[in-house]
Amino acid sequence: MRSPLLSPFLVLPLSFVLLWLSARLGAALRKRQPLDDGMRHDLDVVVAATLTLLGLIIGFSFSMATERYDQRKNCEEAEANAIGTEYVRADLLPVADAARVRGLLVEYLEQRVLFYKTHDEDELRNINDATAQLQTELWSAVTAPAEAPKPTPVLALVVSGMNDVLNTQGYTQAAWWNRIPTAAWVMMMLIAISANVMFGYGARRANAGVIHVVILPLVLSIALFLIADIDSPRRGVIRVNPQNLTSLAHSLRVR
Repeated sequence: MRSPLLSPFLVLPLSFVLLWLSARLGAALRKRQPLDDGMRHDLDVVVAATLTLLGLIIGFSFSMATERYDQRKNCEEAEANAIGTEYVRADLLPVADAARVRGLLVEYLEQRVLFYKTHDEDELRNINDATAQLQTELWSAVTAPAEAPKPTPVLALVVSGMNDVLNTQGYTQAAWWNRIPTAAWVMMMLIAISANVMFGYGARRANAGVIHVVILPLVLSIALFLIADIDSPRRGVIRVNPQNLTSLAHSLRVR
């Protein structure tokens, strides 16, 4: 699922330019329609309320982004635990089946590490295809012994562990697709534009100055960039490092 934000790095310059132009528009409107003291007082109240509302929305959006980031980290940890546990449980299978399951799990683990590290969309599709193929082979490898004439509760434990391996991958994919809705971004930008127009319009000097036309747009743009960066699991600076999966892969290679 592709996000409407192709890259969080575009959010900072684009939002800054848009908000800066909004502040300049407000300053231009003030020159054409000056404010008297009564109108200025009313405008100051509206600007304060708008900025307060914008701050709350940005705060809620930041909270949503960080919660999703934590969810992606938890899913990575759950995947590593499930794969490691199933690798150990493979000892409960017959020797030939156990060797096959371990080999497939190592290959599967490599694909999961690549899933977290790749930036390329074509490579990601290949990784997803390879992952789906390995999942089919893994499930077949554990269900075949379980379908023997005399299945045992021990084999059922191995099948249950493999089910956890497959489920955690699905939970991870859902967490990576779970992003801040486009409507929330549109609402934040509209309120930010309105706030900057009114802020520039309410400037007390003929020349709005740096504070009115640069500082506020810059601060808001940085806040939006931070939210977009945390909410972008693959393209941002702040990303989930598959340290648990990488550590597990290293430990399995050592064995």
